[in-house]
Amino acid sequence: MTGQDDSRLHTAVLVGPEGERRRARKARRQAAAKVETDARQHRKVEARAKWEAEQAERRNTSYLPASGEAGPAALRTPGRFRLPKHQDTSATLAGQYPFLAEAGLGSQGVFVGQDLYSGGSFVFDPWVLYQRGLITAPNVVLAGIVGSGKSSLAKSLYTRSLPFGRRVYVPGDPKGEHTAVAEAVGGRAIILGHGLRNRLNPLDQGHRPSAVSDAEWAMQVASRRRDLIGALAETVLDRALSPLEHTAIDLALRDAVRSAEVPILPMVVDRILTPSAADDEDGRLAEDGRLVGHALRRLVAGDLQGLFDGPSTVRFDPSLPMVSLDLSRVAENSTLISVLMTCSSAWMESALSDPAGGQRWVIYDEAWRLMQYPSLLRRMDAQWRLARHFGIANMLIFHKLSDLDNVGDAGTAMRALASSLLANAETRIVYRQEPDQLGSTALALGLTGTEQKLLPGLGTGQGLWRIKDRSFVVQHQLHPAELAAFDTTGRMTSDSREFGNLDVRSAIPNDRQDS
Repeated sequence: MTGQDDSRLHTAVLVGPEGERRRARKARRQAAAKVETDARQHRKVEARAKWEAEQAERRNTSYLPASGEAGPAALRTPGRFRLPKHQDTSATLAGQYPFLAEAGLGSQGVFVGQDLYSGGSFVFDPWVLYQRGLITAPNVVLAGIVGSGKSSLAKSLYTRSLPFGRRVYVPGDPKGEHTAVAEAVGGRAIILGHGLRNRLNPLDQGHRPSAVSDAEWAMQVASRRRDLIGALAETVLDRALSPLEHTAIDLALRDAVRSAEVPILPMVVDRILTPSAADDEDGRLAEDGRLVGHALRRLVAGDLQGLFDGPSTVRFDPSLPMVSLDLSRVAENSTLISVLMTCSSAWMESALSDPAGGQRWVIYDEAWRLMQYPSLLRRMDAQWRLARHFGIANMLIFHKLSDLDNVGDAGTAMRALASSLLANAETRIVYRQEPDQLGSTALALGLTGTEQKLLPGLGTGQGLWRIKDRSFVVQHQLHPAELAAFDTTGRMTSDSREFGNLDVRSAIPNDRQDS
């Protein structure tokens, strides 16, 4: 209730014993307060008694000094305890520490096989490792002698990547062993060679990237055609072109484009050897381009004819999961292989420059043959340097790393370009090597002494994986279906052969992996 003075507030108990008088109410409150006071006092007494008991126990307890007991009770020798030094191998010491092993690269990516040190599964994917910051270059170098299993590893790596949305390009397959794989995964193998109906026009426009205007596309096509004709001429001549020869090619190509929207190589050759009067004002253009004209004439009317003298009958489809250029029909002609590789590289570059093209493996098999030509080596080097920009992972396959010694003379630009391919590959996979190759292999890849000693004893399908500064020894594992698709030893492992009246049975096991 509120009194006359609004600044003061008076309250009353809303619920109380019925008919309770003021004196009884006051007594009840006092009794409640006394109960609370007694409880607090009782807790204080209990706490003090507990504290006094702890103090008494502490006074009655004896403690050792910080320096320990004195005399013999200390259990210490008069001098310092010393043990002789001991050295042993990591294999022996592993018995004392059996659970030390490399943590691996994680579980994201393509399954490869078993890590022989840890016993766990080994998984590898250059795009995943780049996203995680474990590597800065997605390129791969793979080396191994014949029969070590390196080709099976390369095929399983790129085919197992297909379900992850990657595509595969093989710009040059000198042995034709990727053809069956390409057809098995729904891709295509472009087979070129003498006596076949397939033709390849180096002056095709190629794949047009998305979001490119007409003016930009016209400039790209013109530039690619000039570069390609120049590269073909350099390959056949085996030297660099002079400025006069570049001018002859440029004028002849421009005149050929005026007469046909998609010119063919014979048109350019004719205009180099017999230039138009409008372009040859001083009458010296024919002489300036005579050598380059006859070099290109080999592709349309000489010993290299039959592949480049007409419109293309094959098309490079970048939407397929795998495209391979089968060069097994021309394997005996190294010049023709380099010319075809140069043309396929121009095809591939237009697809690689497409931002909507996705991620791709680019496989260079028998790389030592491809790197002997300066124009082709420069294209490879450019693609390796732009791998991150293009979203590709290049794989270079050798028998032995000393093959790089055949690329140009020591100290030349070609040798420097070949060495830069190794420098731009942070994943190095080394299969079994011959003892005489161990020194050069270790020097080229920066292997430790322990890693070098592993190489001659590796079995089939076993490889040393050097990923940046980390090393793994991995046993590659193949599914039976993969083994059947990747096997290229059919002639060596056929069930029976008859030589006259002699029946020879193969003693080689069927589950052997290919080189």
